[in-house]
Amino acid sequence: MIEAIILGIVQGLTEFIPVSSTAHLILIPKFFGWQGGLDTLSYDIALHGGTLLALLVYFRKQWLSLLTVERPLLLKIILATIPAGVAGILFKDAVSTTLRNSYVIAASLVVVGIVMLIAERNKGQRNFSSITTKDALTIGFAQAAALIPGVSRSGITISAGLFGGIDRESSARFSFLLSMPVIAGATVLEGIHVLKNPVSYDMSLFVAGFIASAVTGFITIKSLLWFFRRFSLRTFVYYRFALAGIIVISYLL
Repeated sequence: MIEAIILGIVQGLTEFIPVSSTAHLILIPKFFGWQGGLDTLSYDIALHGGTLLALLVYFRKQWLSLLTVERPLLLKIILATIPAGVAGILFKDAVSTTLRNSYVIAASLVVVGIVMLIAERNKGQRNFSSITTKDALTIGFAQAAALIPGVSRSGITISAGLFGGIDRESSARFSFLLSMPVIAGATVLEGIHVLKNPVSYDMSLFVAGFIASAVTGFITIKSLLWFFRRFSLRTFVYYRFALAGIIVISYLL
């Protein structure tokens, strides 16, 4: 139970901080030797469901506005969701098996970290309301790459926004909104699978992780939007590089 709650807290933090939540959910059980249902894609997605709840609660007014007033922006979010949805269906098996590899994670942490550094040098001053359909699709294709553990959905999508001249906070806000349909789709599909095979899982662990992820995620969203108004992505890039080094050294030893 303690392990489940720890992973829920880790998910709530790293889903929105651009350091890759999936990488941490794979690496922590490996490092500490945690076995069983906690080290599975199904449990990872249950934790993502917790962060989805955090997003729904935090952005509830924004979503109400999207459904009633800002429908052009809602259409952009829907269009931007398509690339990741298609990629998720096509590469589901690889994502759940082959790509859950420590060296893939280390390489992704470094490569996307470099991309984030370059993006910081190209950031502009465009605000949230200036996001175009072209911007949305570009960010959407970037989000598809986040299926690879170590990439980080927030890291790659915020970087895509910065490359388009969108300011950091607006890029983060669009990134968080854009993540909701993809997380919701994955949660529903995997949730159906779990409910069809309930004896295969300890549901109390799923619930504990879900709650821990939701609470931590809500606090993290609020903190990060404040952070991105004032500070760059560089701190997270250095963390990514350090984590990649730890992964490589530990597995070489």
